[in-house]
Amino acid sequence: MNSMSNELIQLSAAKLSEKLVKKEVSALEVTKAHLDRIEEVDPAIHAFLHVSTEALKVAGEVDGARRLGAKLNPLAGVPVAIKDVLCTMDMPSTAGSKILEGWVPPYDATVVKRLRDARLVPIGKTNMDEFAMGSSTEHSAYGPTKNPWDLERIPGGSGGGSAAAVAAFEVPLALGSDTGGSIRQPAAVTGTVGMKPTYGGVSRYGAIALASSLDQVGPVARSVLDAAMLHDVIGGHDPKDSTSLNESWSSFTEAAKEGAKADSLKGLKIGVVKELGGEGFQKGVSDRFAAVCELLAATGAEIVEVSAPSFAYAIAAYYLILPAEASSNLAKFDSVRFGLRVNPPGGGTVEQVMSATREAGFGPEVKRRIILGTYALSAGYYDAYYGSAQKVRTLVQRDFQSAFGKADLLISPSAPTTAFKFGEKLEDPLAMYLNDVTTIPANLAGIPGLGLPMGLAEEDGLPTGLQVMAPAKADAKLYSFGATLEVLLKESSGELILQDSPLYPGANNASSANGGVK
Repeated sequence: MNSMSNELIQLSAAKLSEKLVKKEVSALEVTKAHLDRIEEVDPAIHAFLHVSTEALKVAGEVDGARRLGAKLNPLAGVPVAIKDVLCTMDMPSTAGSKILEGWVPPYDATVVKRLRDARLVPIGKTNMDEFAMGSSTEHSAYGPTKNPWDLERIPGGSGGGSAAAVAAFEVPLALGSDTGGSIRQPAAVTGTVGMKPTYGGVSRYGAIALASSLDQVGPVARSVLDAAMLHDVIGGHDPKDSTSLNESWSSFTEAAKEGAKADSLKGLKIGVVKELGGEGFQKGVSDRFAAVCELLAATGAEIVEVSAPSFAYAIAAYYLILPAEASSNLAKFDSVRFGLRVNPPGGGTVEQVMSATREAGFGPEVKRRIILGTYALSAGYYDAYYGSAQKVRTLVQRDFQSAFGKADLLISPSAPTTAFKFGEKLEDPLAMYLNDVTTIPANLAGIPGLGLPMGLAEEDGLPTGLQVMAPAKADAKLYSFGATLEVLLKESSGELILQDSPLYPGANNASSANGGVK
């Protein structure tokens, strides 16, 4: 990779946007630099399931439009990766599952269409846990994605591919989806930024559904400003999505820019959620979180402890609601309409073909959750399990309302540990599920949550993440606060996170002792 390409892949989306607008660099050059980076490092990382063959053509068209003086979105010409849970007309959309292997949808998801309308360059589809069921990307039918910090460790899940692609400088922006933490938890363990918008703030039309009352599409980036810029592109009302909020949203980009200018957090009340920390949290994560709290207090914020007793039951409720909705949503994969079809030897009835197809097409985690969800919805158990879980969900929402009566924003670690090694929790589903202990409550309540880096854990030198939560529809407040904190962290301790990574393209070494890639 030449020096110019090396420089381009290090730039944020905002900086690339400036250079593109000023015509200091072309979209073709930017796209080629990132495609070269993917070719160089993705064989080791496996962040992508498919790389677009149309990316250079799209980039050339953006350059042509810019030369003709067309009015373009600030991000026009900037490459973006798309989680494979989102439908794309020109690339396969598999949701990480064999049952959809090779399927190319006849339509784009609304968020993908908005990317194209804004003239961003879709560069490929990223790996994920099958149907977004997992916290490590180990449940992908196409093999795991590796954490660029250490190739023996997970990149989080289910959106580990998007987070790893951004962390490895393969792309400056990516789309993810977050059902119980699938944007924020990967961001935590890869040192990136991820946002779960308010439920209904970004269209789910064309997102292959896992749990419809929990799923939310959102941005993945390397800075708060970049995430805000991408959120502005994909957000807003969509009449094709019945759960879409018909709201007028303020500019998230402007909120982030204003936040970056702030030199004080005086007057802001920050709530530390008692139930989202303590026992079971890695010391390095807890230490970094305590350091962030001290920094916030030193810059004028008032730190208050808040209690949300129902959060203790949030995981149990979530793992009844999600499987129940998943068992309903995945019923459409019946071998008849689309996707994989397996014919038993000698043929068979529709039921036998369906059974053979699902046996071959679904992985073990998907089967586990379908069985659990079907049981929870079955006659005689509905009220005891699914109905009770929904009551807990109401309690979680009430606890949030109470907490926001005492604090403007709530904070917690985004994940209880740094990235764990492959196979460490694969045989223990309950241990894997506990990775989402801090992120699940926000999905149950439908409120926005921002995940951003808060430094490296002392004991292993791996990234840790901070989660910030705001009341519903207050997404702009998260971007403003996140941008301020980003600046404060850099000023106080030089926290740059990704520049400390062994994969940083500006580093001299080609690899590091912990197995990361340059």
